[in-house]
Amino acid sequence: MLDLKGKNALVTGIANNRSIAWGIAQQLHKAGANLGITYLPDDRGRTEKKVRDLTEPLNPSIFLPCNVQDDAQVGEMFSEVKKQWGKLDILIHCLAFAGKEELVGDFSNTTRAGYDRALEISAYSLVQFGRGAKELMTDGGSMVAMTYLGGVRVVPNYNVMGVAKAALEMEVRYLAAELGPSNIRVNAISAGPIRTLASSAIGGILDMIHHVEEVAPLRRTVTQTEVGNTAAFLCSDLSSGVTGQILYVDSGYSIMGM
Repeated sequence: MLDLKGKNALVTGIANNRSIAWGIAQQLHKAGANLGITYLPDDRGRTEKKVRDLTEPLNPSIFLPCNVQDDAQVGEMFSEVKKQWGKLDILIHCLAFAGKEELVGDFSNTTRAGYDRALEISAYSLVQFGRGAKELMTDGGSMVAMTYLGGVRVVPNYNVMGVAKAALEMEVRYLAAELGPSNIRVNAISAGPIRTLASSAIGGILDMIHHVEEVAPLRRTVTQTEVGNTAAFLCSDLSSGVTGQILYVDSGYSIMGM
């Protein structure tokens, strides 16, 4: 039975009720995990209020700002987790961003600034998290990141985000090798396209979803709950021998040639 009672789980990347991170947080809570939630701070505090109101039913014991472009804030986040919890068992990385102008048209039009921003937020942040987690996962633990097929195959308009996801997937392997001796497992879920705030910026996202619904073996795309169930599995002892892997939760779309 999947049981996360007594586990401290920090979930990043919740923006609204369509977020994949929201689906994961709900399933971790259902399995009994003690939740910590982060949010991306803004000047008016709107995101904080939205995420706080959304996650209130999950009774998170930690609620912290996390802007991964601010090293000091990331450090403060891990310090606060150590202060309040003492240790960390589960870390969910659901962070990705690229400018809307970078997610349409020709890949060669990617700007230097757009490239740097996408890789910093979407990929380097996992390195930051790995560095912080290894100090807090004193009894072992599990890190789970989110990726997409566009990191290994060309997907129209995914562009620089595909490069960022390719980097993220390789980071999963390097971190798994580094942290494995401390019984810390690192994996990623490659989910099928889901309508989220982040995916709405990708040109032709609805066409992408409809194509998956027509071609995937299950003739549909997946839900946040299905991704959340897989994440909960990867965070549990049921997956104790799994690390450095990319698990596809995409209704089988990735196996198709045409």
